[in-house]
Amino acid sequence: MSVGGMIFLGLVVVALIYGITLYNGLVGLKHGVAKAWANIDVLLKQRHDELPKLVEVCKQYKEFEQSTLQRVIEARSQVQTARQAQDVGALGEAEGALRLGLGRLFAVAEAYPELKANEHFMQLQQRITALENSIADRRELYNEAVNINNVRVDQFPDAVIARLFRFDPQPLLEFAAAEKADVDIKQLFS
Repeated sequence: MSVGGMIFLGLVVVALIYGITLYNGLVGLKHGVAKAWANIDVLLKQRHDELPKLVEVCKQYKEFEQSTLQRVIEARSQVQTARQAQDVGALGEAEGALRLGLGRLFAVAEAYPELKANEHFMQLQQRITALENSIADRRELYNEAVNINNVRVDQFPDAVIARLFRFDPQPLLEFAAAEKADVDIKQLFS
């Protein structure tokens, strides 16, 4: 084999190794996004399981506002539907509605001293609040994983490998305008 042939073969091997390295990096990023989504999904499932307990404790207080409970139940259902469909856009909207409903539920609970003093209600409220904080942290990690993935999928030369093997950009988990706005405390108590 001639020197030119060996150089050509060496360049092909280097290009192949480089291509494999890029491909493996993109696979790692794709799985990182999936893992971040799975972490959110676990927390959403936990919250989904806890909310009926909270609603049931509230229902035990006959005067408790039914419309507030109904909004939480409906928002919970929307989150579950979006979660099962893995529809990130719908999940962002449903999450906003659920967080607003929970805020209203906890605000209304302030008017019911017996409910507020109920040990089960307090435990559930603390548990759901902890889950909300964990979900917020996981959403941030998910969006970071998606951002890193999307940058790599769009950068050259990764974009060539990404298009060739159909590594697509992933959607960010965005939030409804209502969720980003300041909370109107006065409205929650009226």
